[in-house]
Amino acid sequence: MAKTNIKSVDEYIATQPLAARGVLERVRNAIRKAVPAAEEVISYQIPAYKLHGGPVLFFAGWKEHYSLYPASQRVVTAFADQLKPYAVRKGTIRFPLDQPVPVRLIAGIARLRAYEVAERAKAAAKKP
Repeated sequence: MAKTNIKSVDEYIATQPLAARGVLERVRNAIRKAVPAAEEVISYQIPAYKLHGGPVLFFAGWKEHYSLYPASQRVVTAFADQLKPYAVRKGTIRFPLDQPVPVRLIAGIARLRAYEVAERAKAAAKKP
């Protein structure tokens, strides 16, 4: 992906191939519904969702797939059965563009990541 100066998620999705745009909108909507309090931003030139100052989830479109980041060990363990059909490597989950968007799975991942971020923020607030 070429280095760009994307300023919004709408802009990011508009730069993607036509065939990927609808898929990425469904991913975006799943995350936004699952974590409505999250701030939607562009970070590292891809869409990101933040809570309590920390990143909850990123997504990005590629030529034949889209990815969610980070796939923490807790996420991978909690959703192990549902993630079997997808490639999971180095904190990344890859979903094929030509398959239906697993909206419930993505929402569940977003909620668990939001919980992890909230736990981390709570622990940091308790430190002197």
